Amino acid sequence: MAYKLLVVDDEKDVLETLRKRLSSEGYAVVTASDGEEALVKVKQENPDIILLDLMLPKLNGLEVLKEIRGKYKDKWRPIIIISAKSELESVKDCYNLEADHYLIKPCTIENILRGIETMVSLIPVRKNE
Repeated sequence: MAYKLLVVDDEKDVLETLRKRLSSEGYAVVTASDGEEALVKVKQENPDIILLDLMLPKLNGLEVLKEIRGKYKDKWRPIIIISAKSELESVKDCYNLEADHYLIKPCTIENILRGIETMVSLIPVRKNE
């Protein structure tokens, strides 16, 4: 079974690059380019892991993170923040809203893959809680 990833970023080239690379690694990938679309995709697609940018149109990443954590308690859904915001406050805000990992742009695909692999390794542990 391929894990389903939701990649949320407003930069089309970033979305396409991640979609292609993550698909080639065996993941099922769906994308969203703004915060509202991200919430629709979470409901429709039920992703296993979410890669979320913070600076998004319509709803920003913090609002999306807060909504997901408040509304979807049916299963643990790892959320990896991938953002150019490197200030300690941004990182703390995300972890306070229960983000699972934070990567600062620009980051390599290898770092993103390592973060995803770490979350995948934890999914069976969290299912047993």
